[in-house]
Amino acid sequence: MDSRGSDTEGEDQQQKPLLHRRHEDNIQRAPACFSARYGLALLSCFGFFVVYALRVNLSVAMVDMLNSTRQAHPNHSSSVCPPHQSPARPKHNQTASVYNWETETQGWILGSFFYGYILTQIPGGYLAGRFGPKWLLGLGILGTVVFTLLTPLAADLGAGYLIAVRVLEGIGEGVSFPAMYSMWAVWAPPLERSRLLTTSYIGIQIGTVVSLPLSGEICFYLDWTYVFYIFGAVGLLWFVLWTFLAYDTPDTHPWISERERVYITSSLKNELSSPGEHIPWRAIVTSRPLLAIVVAHFSYNWTFYTLLTLLPTYMNDVLGFSIQQNGWLSALPYLGCGLSAILSGHLADYLRERRRCPTVTVRKCFSLVGMIGPAVFLVAAGYTGCNYTLALTFLTISSSLGGVSASGFNINHLDIAPSYAGILLGITNTFATIPGMVGPVIARSLTVNNTMEEWQTVFYIAAAINVFGATFYSIFGRGNVQPWAIHTFAD
Repeated sequence: MDSRGSDTEGEDQQQKPLLHRRHEDNIQRAPACFSARYGLALLSCFGFFVVYALRVNLSVAMVDMLNSTRQAHPNHSSSVCPPHQSPARPKHNQTASVYNWETETQGWILGSFFYGYILTQIPGGYLAGRFGPKWLLGLGILGTVVFTLLTPLAADLGAGYLIAVRVLEGIGEGVSFPAMYSMWAVWAPPLERSRLLTTSYIGIQIGTVVSLPLSGEICFYLDWTYVFYIFGAVGLLWFVLWTFLAYDTPDTHPWISERERVYITSSLKNELSSPGEHIPWRAIVTSRPLLAIVVAHFSYNWTFYTLLTLLPTYMNDVLGFSIQQNGWLSALPYLGCGLSAILSGHLADYLRERRRCPTVTVRKCFSLVGMIGPAVFLVAAGYTGCNYTLALTFLTISSSLGGVSASGFNINHLDIAPSYAGILLGITNTFATIPGMVGPVIARSLTVNNTMEEWQTVFYIAAAINVFGATFYSIFGRGNVQPWAIHTFAD
């Protein structure tokens, strides 16, 4: 069934988007200000802030959890570059435990989250479509919050217990993206998708930008255990807000205006399949446009997760920044990423809405910039030596350009099959989680001595994978609703 969709892609690309645009032109637009759909975007932005704050705080805390090890072993006593001066730490923050974990153990701890995360991707997409995304997403993140609060206890019990807790956190967070995609499938008008989704997912960068420096400050002035207690409390606050303010569909929202409800449902009328038991699994798993997203998502995440989990370690072990400086400087790349994601979202919708570019062209161009650009500057960062300013500049540019892909392959699921967006995201994110599982382990096994040459190898691997993914997506990516995604209209 999917081969037919691929063979007729040129005809579909020219005819179907034109019909959809004409249909939407006849619909009265609902204002964005104080709207329910943009309220959902802000609330989900806060949710993804929590998701990533809980995911990355261990990366900074790990540096402080291993101080005694670095003092005890000569190989870890100093950084490659001359260390930076830092104020003396308060005496009262020396009560937390520290651990003698080897580099391999550190890699497994940092990657363990993703072993749970990968398990609930596809089930999350299916369950969100079947039972509704609101409670699946809410309870999934609540579970992650609970296990985050238990992290200090688990670490004291041993590395194995900490790994187990991180796996359970991953299981809870694994449903977040598939559930959110299922929700946006019925909330986001086609010509507002880039803006709504980038507003929603800017929480990823904000969570990273805030949690990295704040974790460093918490470790400096208190101790590493408070990193998990404070962010866990923020997660509980989000769950309360989500419980009372989020709704599965515009039709079930009690405060949405009639004009906005009609606008959303009418604009999606020609794209969404009628609900039913049948899911075209065979067509889904054999879809070349979906395979293109899988490869791009896997490739991009290799670089993203390499930096997300190991950048604080690189800042400490190679560039010589203290725990307090580490968090702030590690956050700079993600600040740039968040800003570029927002700007690219508005630019992508502008190009599509004004009919200057077909959807497929926009998605491919933004993906190429957002994947090849980061690869170039990541490799360049490995050759800056101890030029701290240049190294941070290249790492920041690399992550900033990566934010452009937010309007590329990252939301292409909603273009090719909005009715099954949650399931498709579950499939692509399953494969895209693999880099988080094996990337830190491989990287730490390659950087035992923390030399510049070892880190250059890590950056080269990530860059090569990124370039391959961008090339593959540019060949096989598509931008229109696939025939199998709307087949139920004919049933």
